[in-house]
Amino acid sequence: MKKKHATDRLLPPIVSRAGTAALLVFIAVPVLYLIELALSPNTTVALGGTGLSRLTLSNFAGLWSAAPILHGLVNSVVIAGVSAVLAVLLGVCAAYPLARLRFLARKPLLYSLLGSQTIPGLALLLPLYIMLAGVQGLLGLHLIDSYPAIIVVYMTFGLPLATVVCFVYLRGMPTDLEDAALVDGCTRLGALRRVLVPLLAPAMVVSLVFAFLVGWNDVLFASALTDSGTQTVAITLQQFGLAQTETFGAQPLYGDLMAAALVSAIPVVVLYLAFQRYLVHGLAAGALSGT
Repeated sequence: MKKKHATDRLLPPIVSRAGTAALLVFIAVPVLYLIELALSPNTTVALGGTGLSRLTLSNFAGLWSAAPILHGLVNSVVIAGVSAVLAVLLGVCAAYPLARLRFLARKPLLYSLLGSQTIPGLALLLPLYIMLAGVQGLLGLHLIDSYPAIIVVYMTFGLPLATVVCFVYLRGMPTDLEDAALVDGCTRLGALRRVLVPLLAPAMVVSLVFAFLVGWNDVLFASALTDSGTQTVAITLQQFGLAQTETFGAQPLYGDLMAAALVSAIPVVVLYLAFQRYLVHGLAAGALSGT
């Protein structure tokens, strides 16, 4: 393997190491401060101080009875997980004809997928709510405040990104294996399922993670399309903070709030750690195939 020459480096080694160290500090300090506040007594945090000698787990012990955090976590995992899986599956099915076939509306469809990512969610909330209410009244179905409605909404938000990521990855893949499968008697759908989907695993994981984050982090649509039975953890945290403000005055219990925020971040961190290898490979491969 050829070694990189010193002139191939973009920056001198000392500058590169200093920049890396500064970036690590920039990322680590807020996270460590969040953990310290979550482990500090509420009275200490309210007075503006923290202390490593007075750390306690009482914030985590009383968290589960003070707010329905567990219920919100389960709802978020179900809603964001199902919507992400559906977005990836439909994204692969949409990316395949865009990458392998040539038809008249191919470029307009690609541009519309990219353009849909620039529309702010606030502009879509009212039309979407009116449409769901109209369908609900017309068909007599319970859509608003139900799991199917919010899952479909998040799925449609994650679908364009999943389609574009899989399209870029597919465009950089050779057609030799696919052609061999077609010669052996596979249909295009069979070749997609048996040959291309296993090779698309890195791109599918990247799409899955980002589509999952769409539903996990959203507050706007969840506040309008969920109720107490289907609310996500983001809404639970929001209501928890408001309830503490109303109960204890203008100074919320920041220790409890930071503990709740730390607990709600654990599933996303586990997801990133579980798929870290696929994420790095998928993003790098997608970047190379797009060039």
